[in-house]
Amino acid sequence: MPKVLIVEDEKAISNLIYVNLTAQGYRCFCAFDGKTAADMIEENTYDLVLLDIMLPEIDGYELLEFIKYRETPVIFVTAKGTLEDKIRGLRLGADDYLVKPFQIGELTARVEAVLRRSGITDTVYSLFGVEVNVKSRTVVKDGMPIDLTVKEFDLLLELIRNKNVALYRERLYEKVWNEPFSGETRTLDSHIQKLRKKLGWEDHIKTVFRIGYRLEV
Repeated sequence: MPKVLIVEDEKAISNLIYVNLTAQGYRCFCAFDGKTAADMIEENTYDLVLLDIMLPEIDGYELLEFIKYRETPVIFVTAKGTLEDKIRGLRLGADDYLVKPFQIGELTARVEAVLRRSGITDTVYSLFGVEVNVKSRTVVKDGMPIDLTVKEFDLLLELIRNKNVALYRERLYEKVWNEPFSGETRTLDSHIQKLRKKLGWEDHIKTVFRIGYRLEV
């Protein structure tokens, strides 16, 4: 599993990231100031660092210089959201830049994209006894393989990556089928029903009235 170091001095935000990434199969570690983070990076190897800028002891910009010598990908996750801040962070060598507040689904998508560019793509999600392996595109429930179609698998991934978020039917359809939403919902609804039945997730994939669907975790 990919190892992610979360460098964030606000413990509530650190815990939010930790809980969500851990639930999606990442091995997460936390540092609450720049000096501790530097010591951890000196002693260990990580696949990705999520880095705040305004940190005690050593700030994120200085820490980034230290991290880049190890060729470890870095995503800035910070409240510093001006264009100048973003340009500075990216020019210093950050692989991506995410401004607080953020949706957890956007964070996980950016984590996956950076790891994919770095050649680390063996993410495994584990929920309700189901393991979803992104690299092998396999699904196992309680040790038994579950046979999903290509679209069912893509739909499942989209729900997992945005768990606890109400997703509009239009967005789900366009993301999974890669074509404009025509207003006809039978195809999407049918795939949702099949997913619920195959995974036994009738109580977990919720219908959101007049919106779409939400994977409730």
